[in-house]
Amino acid sequence: MVDIVHRIGIKSPAAQVYKALTSLEGLRSWWTEEVLGETQIGGKIEFRFCAQTGELIGSMVMEVQELNDSKGVRWRCEAGPEEWVGTEITFQLSEQDNQTIVLFGHRNWREAVEATYHCSMKWATFLLSLREYLETGKGKPSPRDLKIDNWN
Repeated sequence: MVDIVHRIGIKSPAAQVYKALTSLEGLRSWWTEEVLGETQIGGKIEFRFCAQTGELIGSMVMEVQELNDSKGVRWRCEAGPEEWVGTEITFQLSEQDNQTIVLFGHRNWREAVEATYHCSMKWATFLLSLREYLETGKGKPSPRDLKIDNWN
């Protein structure tokens, strides 16, 4: 199994970071503007990624598996790119030195394929978008995200 992991500090209280990870409005502000679904445990959230022209690039559905108030979130990918299905996405939060540290994991990839490399870099840019959203009020969600290669 292959894991994507990142660590980032955000100058915002853990409760605010948690809200950005657990509300549709929050998710739309840093990951992708097209989010719908239910954010409670057992709920399914659909994330759609489009080009600036509106053309659908891809989508995935996450089942919310764990919500630990201001401490963490865990999703399981139920539908989407073949490489994603069955993987888990986690956000672990802790407050240290006037910032919230986010330990991010996109775990249990069956193997490292080209999509893993792309997604690792994209997750890094979206975590920076999360930080920017929480620190300035404006993130860079898809389709206004940082483009890194010919896949987006």
